[in-house]
Amino acid sequence: MNTNTTGIHHVTAISGEPQKNVDFYVGVLGLRMVKKTVNFDDPGTYHLYYGDGKGSPGSIMTFFPWANAPNGTQGTGQLTAASFSVPESSLDFWKTRLAENGVSFDEPEERFGNTVLPFADPDGMSLELVANRDEREGWDDGTVPAENTVRGFHDVTLMVANPERTAEVMTKHLGFREAASEDGRVRYEAGGGGAGDSVDVMGGDADFAERMGVGTVHHVAFRVPDYETQKGLREEIAALGFDVTPVLDRNYFRSIYFREPGGVLFEIATDPPGFTDDEPLDELGTNLKLPPWLEARRDRIEESLPTLDIPKKGQKENV
Repeated sequence: MNTNTTGIHHVTAISGEPQKNVDFYVGVLGLRMVKKTVNFDDPGTYHLYYGDGKGSPGSIMTFFPWANAPNGTQGTGQLTAASFSVPESSLDFWKTRLAENGVSFDEPEERFGNTVLPFADPDGMSLELVANRDEREGWDDGTVPAENTVRGFHDVTLMVANPERTAEVMTKHLGFREAASEDGRVRYEAGGGGAGDSVDVMGGDADFAERMGVGTVHHVAFRVPDYETQKGLREEIAALGFDVTPVLDRNYFRSIYFREPGGVLFEIATDPPGFTDDEPLDELGTNLKLPPWLEARRDRIEESLPTLDIPKKGQKENV
């Protein structure tokens, strides 16, 4: 059985105030609100999913917004940068757009043949735009013109204390292969390689460990095409002695979790059933969706959650 992963599925992070999070990721970055649901373990908290127009695996950024939670610290044992792919001709557009919305950014840098624009979201989480050739379709009904839209993830960066052990798990058991290295980072690719399939691993100081909180990433999820692949991969990971969870039903995918040797929490998520499983494509993200076991509590849950205003096409945001 082929138990390889095929690239990035999603990244999940912790944010502060939910409306500010929505205004930035939908209003400024132009992502689609793909799903508005709740944290299944804490139903009084939203779980917000952003992505491309179809909610494709490889484009999904999700957040648990805890308005009063303490700030976290980015450090070793963590995903330290999530990098989005944008058309290579759009970098000037994005520099202007970020500046107009009060978002500061660093000078662009060259990395593995692409131009990278580093910046941060309102909670201080490190993000990047990578200008490159990406054949994925742009969304034409968001707050950003389709020719400039974020296509999905390009790559993510992991900071770990022992890069060799992290690399061993990724290459021997998750289907990644070493593709390139420069300036202290090694790029690994899965699937077909390229945008959405890449993970950069860097060495970090064990004395500067991460602290989970607002502005930090909780975990990164890698894709598998079906449940059988996930089952085989779970058996393989468990046989290595990792504490891997049972298969968990997340409504839109099935998940297993384990912490790799460098401390980063890895999730393996299935592509099916997808985000149109409980609402049609043209209604994605418009209604609060709950799993069946929480429907009996819907009235109480809705009363406890703040109302969210989702920015629309043609609306300018200032964050």
